[in-house]
Order: sequence, then structure tokens, then C-alpha cells
Amino acid sequence: MFCFLIFSCSEPEVSNTVTLEVKHIELQSPEDILPLKDSLVAPLLYSHIKGIDTLEVNEKKDKFISAILPAILVAKYRIEQNRNKVKKLLKKENWTAQDSTFYNHLCSEYGTDNQTVLLNRMVVHPNSIILAQAIIESGWGSSRVFQEANNMFGVWSYSLNEPRIAAKFQRDGETIYLRKYDDFADSIEDYLKTVARVNVYREFRAARLVTSDPFKLITHLAHYSERREEYVIELSAMIRFNGLTQFDRYILDPSYINLSGSIQ
Repeated sequence: MFCFLIFSCSEPEVSNTVTLEVKHIELQSPEDILPLKDSLVAPLLYSHIKGIDTLEVNEKKDKFISAILPAILVAKYRIEQNRNKVKKLLKKENWTAQDSTFYNHLCSEYGTDNQTVLLNRMVVHPNSIILAQAIIESGWGSSRVFQEANNMFGVWSYSLNEPRIAAKFQRDGETIYLRKYDDFADSIEDYLKTVARVNVYREFRAARLVTSDPFKLITHLAHYSERREEYVIELSAMIRFNGLTQFDRYILDPSYINLSGSIQ
């Protein structure tokens, strides 16, 4: 990995700091989930959503998408902001210790020390794909790990030092543990980083650099499931049947994004 320890001795410069006003909401009832009114989405992060599976089908779908899409947009926003910081950083002649720490941390998270590869791995993909995978993996929010651990994709835990819960099943006589997240945006961001660095998704990453068509992209996600091509067919059907491509044009409401100047 690169290990830059370059300290700046130049005059301080003014840079813009972008902050997102996020509201965290732990629900008492799925009825408290606010509907999506238009393509500008408020950054509301719901957690511990229980009871969606008890609703009528159409209401269940509306509530699930209304709760999860803001988290998808917040997770993608965080990654895109870090990607923009990297692009600006690579143009700087002199790095501070803070710059080096930030860059090296991202290199570790994305599994590369190549500047171009790092930027490419931080490209994100359409909302419709993430929604479809979240629906399939969580059973429209009915899974226990979704409701109790904000774990949308059933991600396993291999470390005693991270928040986690025990699964109800064992493998080879051993207890399986699943990661526990503070909110759904954390779960989605972890999923996006996994897709960004794991080798079996290299064709998917290459494809999303040249197209944003979800139906072309999902053909490269067969390795996400042991069902391989059947999983791709299910993803395609989920997107088509539920009209998920409409949400690809949804963005965070810019009124929640603040820009301020700071001295560096």
C-alpha cells in the first residue's frame, strides 16, 4: 500500500466543507415511515424496522422502498464525497498527515494501492439494483437480521470486535454470526465496498464504468448467489415487476446539503 507522509509548508488554503443533515429515526411502527413524495429524497435513516411483513402486499412494498431508498442515497453520497476528496487530493503537490491517513484508509477498505483502480472501485451503481438485492436478501424486510441488526444483505461477521448477532442456524456444528449495523446506510455502504473489492465482481465493476443500464449490469452479478443464473433472472424480474428503475433518477434533496468554507 502507498504510505504518503508529505507535510505541507505552503500558505493555508480555503476549502469547501460539505455536510449532509441526516435524521436518524428508530421506528415504533412501520406506519411512521414517511412516503416518498417525489424524486428529491430527505436523508432519513430508519433503523430496527419491524412489522413490515405484517402489512398488505402493496403497502409493504411502499413502506420498504420508502424506508430503504433514503439509506441507499446516503450511503452512495458518502462514497461519492470520499471519491471527490480523493480526486482533489491527487492534484495536491503536498500532503498533510491527515491527507495520508485518509488516503491509506481508503486504500485498505477498497483493497488497492493503485490510484486509478481506487477511483474506479468507488464508482457506485443504480438504485434499482441495490433495491432489488435488498428486497431479495431481506425478504421485503421480513428477515430477523434485517429487523434486529439493520443487516440488509445477511453479511456474516468473522470478528469478535465488531457488533454482531448469532444466527439461528449453524454450519458444520459452528455458530454463525451476522454483522450488526447502526443503521441501513451503514449496511448498504458495507455491501457497496464488498462489491467494490471482491475479485468475483471485477466484471461487474468494469461494466458499470461504461453503462448504467441495470439489466446489463446484473448479468455480472451471478456470483452474488449460489443460485448463479437463477439469481440474475430473479433480480431482473424483481426490477421489472416492481418498476424499480423509476428510482434510479431519485436523488438526495439538495436543501439538506450544506456548503461552508474552512481553512486548511
